[in-house]
Formats: sequence, C-alpha cells, structure tokens
Amino acid sequence: MEPIAGEYGGATFLELFFDLVFVFALTRISTRAFEDLALEPGGGQAWMAITGGGKTLLLLLALWGVWQGTAWTTSRYDPQHIWLQTIVMTALVASMVMGVAIPRAFTETGLMFAIAYVIAQLSRPLILLVALGPHPYRRLKLRMAITFTATGVLWIVGALLPTNPRVVCWVGALAVEYAAVRLGWPVPGLGRSTMSKWDIAGEHLAERYQQFFLVALGETILVAGFAYSTDPHGAGRTIAFALALATAIAMWRIYVQRAGQILGEAVAKARHPATIGRSAADTHAVMVIGLTATAIGYELVIEHPSRHLEPAWLAMVIGGPVLFLAGRARLEYEVFARVSPSRWIAILALLALTPVLPHAPALLAAAGALVVLAAVGVADTRRARGDTAEAAAPPF
Repeated sequence: MEPIAGEYGGATFLELFFDLVFVFALTRISTRAFEDLALEPGGGQAWMAITGGGKTLLLLLALWGVWQGTAWTTSRYDPQHIWLQTIVMTALVASMVMGVAIPRAFTETGLMFAIAYVIAQLSRPLILLVALGPHPYRRLKLRMAITFTATGVLWIVGALLPTNPRVVCWVGALAVEYAAVRLGWPVPGLGRSTMSKWDIAGEHLAERYQQFFLVALGETILVAGFAYSTDPHGAGRTIAFALALATAIAMWRIYVQRAGQILGEAVAKARHPATIGRSAADTHAVMVIGLTATAIGYELVIEHPSRHLEPAWLAMVIGGPVLFLAGRARLEYEVFARVSPSRWIAILALLALTPVLPHAPALLAAAGALVVLAAVGVADTRRARGDTAEAAAPPF
C-alpha cells in the first residue's frame, strides 16, 4: 500500500458514516456538561461545574484525537483499500462505545471508555504496520504503536482508579499523545519524523476538516432542538430556541466566508501541505470546542431563559463564541496570511460584555452574543461584495 500524496478524491461513504457517530458522541459531551452546569446557585456547585467542565474537555479532546488520527490516515493512504476500511470501521465502533460511555466516564463506565479509546488509537498503527510491508513509513508506525502502547497503559490503569487519580492519568496520557503528534512521534533509539516531509492528500484532509466542522455545527442545532422539544411552550423558551438557530447560521456564515470555503486550495498551494494540515487541525479543534460550548450554553438558556447567568454558564454562552472566533481568525491567517479586524473587534466586544451579563437574564446574554456574531457576518459580506474573489495565500 502506497501513500496517495498529490491525489485528491472526495470523502468516501464510509468516512461520512464514520462522521455520523460523532454527531451522537458530541451530543453525549453536551449532555454530560449540561448535568454539571444545570445546578442551583452556590459556591460548591460552582466548583463542581468548573471541575466537571475540565473533565468534559478532556473527553472531547480524546474524541477529537480519534477522529483526527483517522482523518489523517485516510488522507495519506487510499481510503478505498481494505486495510484502511478496517481502520475506519474499528475507529467507528470504538468511537460509538466512547460516546455511550461519556456521560459516566469518570464513574462506572470509565473502563469502557478507556478500552475503546486505546483500541481506536492503537489499532491504526498496528494495522498499518502489516499493510505497509517493507515501506519506509513502517518505522513511523512502529513509533506510533510504541507511544500508544505506553499511553494505553495510563488510560487503562487510570480507568481502574478513583476519579482524581483517573483524571491525572488520563490528562498525562493525552498530553503525551498530543505532544508526540507535534514532535514527529519521537521514540528513544528510533528517532523522530519531520512533519514537513510527510506525504498527504491535502485537499482531502481539508475537506475532512470542513465536514467535521459541519458535524459540530449540526450538533449545536440538535442539542437546541432536543432542549426545546421537551417543552415547546413559553415565549422565553421559544425566543431562546430562535436565537440558537440564528447563532448556528451566523457561525456557519462566518466559517465559510471565505477561508473555510477555500481551505483545500490553501493546502494545495502550500509548500508543505502536512504543516498547514497540522496547523488546521489545532485551529478546528479550537472552533469545535467553541461550538460545543455554545451548544451547551444554548441548552442552558432554553431551559432557564430568565435566570441570571452563573459564571460557568457565562463561560459557555460567551466563551463559546469567543473560542469560535479565535479559531476562525487563526484559520483566516492559515489561508490568507492575514486576519480581518472584525475578528478581534468581535472578541473584544464579547469580552467587554462579560462584566455586566451576570446581572442580566440568560436570554439577554445569548442575544448579545448573537448580535456580535451577526455583525461579523455583515462585515464579511460587505468586504466580499463587488470584489474579485480573494485567492488563497498560505504563509507556510
């Protein structure tokens, strides 16, 4: 099996099927966070919300690691190959099990989550070790397998421990894995890889990032719909639901105009496609975290439209859009080597609202965030009107 660098084909049906699992998994993330945040006011509850939010972020990053590793694999090798399909199917099943385990991952389903995660991550390099034969890339896969074996021990052992040491083990394992990706999978005695030399079908990878963004955006709509459908009565809940839909539309518009739309072109033009691909991975991770936080925030607002915002709620309702805009600003730099002033102005405007919003109803805070996002969308539309479409000019 040979790399497919330079070749481009759209995502396969199996890859799109794989993405559907993450719609479910992300809703489980939102459910878990909502349970931590939908608490009565009080100092102890606030601390529980903060620690619970950190644990939820840990689980979200683990999910992202599985999706990202699978997307990179299908962008480096022929996704129609039986070995690659085996990798995707294994990751699909494991991700579904992780999604089921997420709500109670730090109590009774921790071992289920850890085993599924380790299988998803370790099976990929092990299968490629067999499929690649004598190819030089086997050395990279060996280093990956060694790394995931070592961190897998932390995941499994952590799952057998009480909550606090479990968190320590899992954070340590995830930190090692994320560092290994960015450092070229270094292993003593086996060296490390230079990322800029990796072969990759960059346009395919860019399309996969775009598709995952849509998955995360769809999850925000799904969560809002579920929250509203439980009791579709009352002006406050109806307005909150309308704001959630409008916010999702605004975020979609901001993403696609125009950097998100031509990310594939930017990757194709880059001297080192793998470098911009890795950078775009971090960028989309930030945006996905922002979208997930926004979904959680709107679920809280729909359930309690007139309640004043707790600090942890404010982090979702305002912090979610801030993270999204920060990631979108970075994406613009990756594609055009510049950032529009509207991104930073909007972030500053959202942050400027935070001192007064704790004294306002949740519904008003959500409306304020939407106004800022809509203003960015209008600025983007005015910038693009009448101008020749700007070509990608990546700085890599």
